[in-house]
Amino acid sequence: MQVRVGQGFDVHPFVDDAARALVLGGVAFESERALRGHSDADVIAHACADALLGAAGLGDIGQHFPDTDERWAGADSIALLAEVARMVRAEGWEPGNVDASVVTDHPKIAPARDLMQQRLADAVGAPVSVKGRRPEGLGALGRGEGVACWAVAVVTKP
Repeated sequence: MQVRVGQGFDVHPFVDDAARALVLGGVAFESERALRGHSDADVIAHACADALLGAAGLGDIGQHFPDTDERWAGADSIALLAEVARMVRAEGWEPGNVDASVVTDHPKIAPARDLMQQRLADAVGAPVSVKGRRPEGLGALGRGEGVACWAVAVVTKP
């Protein structure tokens, strides 16, 4: 059996836009602030997608869903993650699991963690764990300027 590991990262800045949804891990949060991005700016789904693509040797999310392509404007990142999982399987790889660490003070991750993990796992077809990390006042994330997420994925091939 072949085993490969991929790493993903994403970051998006906050914008004050009550009309735009704040989406993390496929869960919409009530908030006066949202994340700026071409799609729904779901940093957790994006980092998970990048980790899976990297593990399978399929490049990165920007190559497959570029922010210069209007087809992806406002896209549901859970749907993009499901498409990435389909692409990974089409290359003969099977997602084993994905582990994500999201860094933010807002919103609180723990109350929505189970729902996030379920939505992400449903898209991937494998377990996905989400861990919230506080930036402890350090840098742009500590000043509440945005949200970042790191993810690691394992894929296998018989």
